[in-house]
Amino acid sequence: MKKQSHNTVKSIVAAVFLLATTTLLNTGFAAEKPNTEGGDAARGAKSWVDNCMRCHNARDPKELRDDQWITTTYHMRIRAGLTGQETRDIIAFLQMSN
Repeated sequence: MKKQSHNTVKSIVAAVFLLATTTLLNTGFAAEKPNTEGGDAARGAKSWVDNCMRCHNARDPKELRDDQWITTTYHMRIRAGLTGQETRDIIAFLQMSN
């Protein structure tokens, strides 16, 4: 009986977390998707080395399509704490190198 109650509590917590996350994303509290206009590829190359290489090996810019780099960089913006301008610069560098 206790195990069933524990699973129910876990399910409720997961549902509340999912609802809260969805609400935050829809109301704009989460980081906005980066605007890819206005990026500087030279600054992006430096930011890419300074930020991306500190945690993992470099990926070949040709490994992903331009649209995939936008999604990947948006994800890493949140994880690495990148600014919007750093994100745009890195995207410009990756897309120019692609």
